[in-house]
Amino acid sequence: MIALSEPILGEDEKRALCEVIDSRWLTMGDRVAAFEKAFAEMHGVDEAVAVNSCTAALHLSLKALDIGPGDEVMVPSLTFVATANAVLYVGGSPVFLDIQSLEKPLISMEDAESKCTSKTKAVIVMHYGGYVADLEAWRSFCDAKQLLLIEDAAHSPAVAAVGRWSDASAFSFFSNKNMSTAEGGMVIARDSSVLQHVRQLRAHGMSTDTLTRHRGHAYSYDVTMLGYNYRMDELRAAVGLAQLPRLPSWNRKRQALSNLYRQMMADRIPEAMIPFDQDQETSAHLMPVLLPRGAERKNVMDQLRKDGIQTSIHYPPVHHFSYYQQNFPGIHLPKTEEFCGRELSLPLHPGMTQKDVIQVVETFRRAFHEQ
Repeated sequence: MIALSEPILGEDEKRALCEVIDSRWLTMGDRVAAFEKAFAEMHGVDEAVAVNSCTAALHLSLKALDIGPGDEVMVPSLTFVATANAVLYVGGSPVFLDIQSLEKPLISMEDAESKCTSKTKAVIVMHYGGYVADLEAWRSFCDAKQLLLIEDAAHSPAVAAVGRWSDASAFSFFSNKNMSTAEGGMVIARDSSVLQHVRQLRAHGMSTDTLTRHRGHAYSYDVTMLGYNYRMDELRAAVGLAQLPRLPSWNRKRQALSNLYRQMMADRIPEAMIPFDQDQETSAHLMPVLLPRGAERKNVMDQLRKDGIQTSIHYPPVHHFSYYQQNFPGIHLPKTEEFCGRELSLPLHPGMTQKDVIQVVETFRRAFHEQ
């Protein structure tokens, strides 16, 4: 089986985990702090805050930016459901935006303009597949309308200016991401007070952490806000520290494999379309392919699986999920719906070789023509 995605794990990660176990300190400590510092440096910012998932990163970002009941937040429907869920967690209302086009499936600024109201508080821009949205343009849009700009950067670590234009950015280290800590996330924000708020929120709203008390710098703590248990542990941080230095080279490998896919697909299956321009900045998290109208996607995916190629769909539109249809009925996003009905994702990860890409494309070509 050529897997859709596969983390690269080895002796460095094993050694890092053993060192944590030998240290006897398993919760937030020096390794979490070191991981935060290294991640911030890689993204050209002063600081970052580690949490236990990107979902937590989104939730705490919204909370720290004072988004709450009565506030509308514009979000994509072409995303993982956590993007919209996080808005509900703080009592806000998600307003779903359509994509720009099938060729560029990032949220539409034109649709945002038409749906902006006096209740709109923020926009969450999601860099679908790792392809970076025009952050400078979104910053100008938000500034003109006095809105907050938040990035769902789950697909786009260490690429372009991700994390530098928005009021807060949320990253993911889930097992299928460009680097992994199994579960985990990170928050970057322009305002240090927002990050300080996130730090306290992630640990029950306590005024001091366990390590500070352990070292005798404090003996008790106060709880000054309603917080959450969203902390990252030392084991995950240690894996993150082992993975992070290799992230740029893994991104480059993904980009090279993506380019090979584009060249081969154009030659062998011109009926299928790969979104985005080849020169668009990307971490190449996904390898999305758009099948022609009328193609039987399930048949193609079933045949690929029989031939040892794992595929997936990124994503079912959030506004079509039962929960969202019940609570936010009547939403129609024609471009998003067409894209989601025709898209399938091919394997892409840095453990793949050029030979693997050739095998996937040739197998895909047969499956497509035999559907």
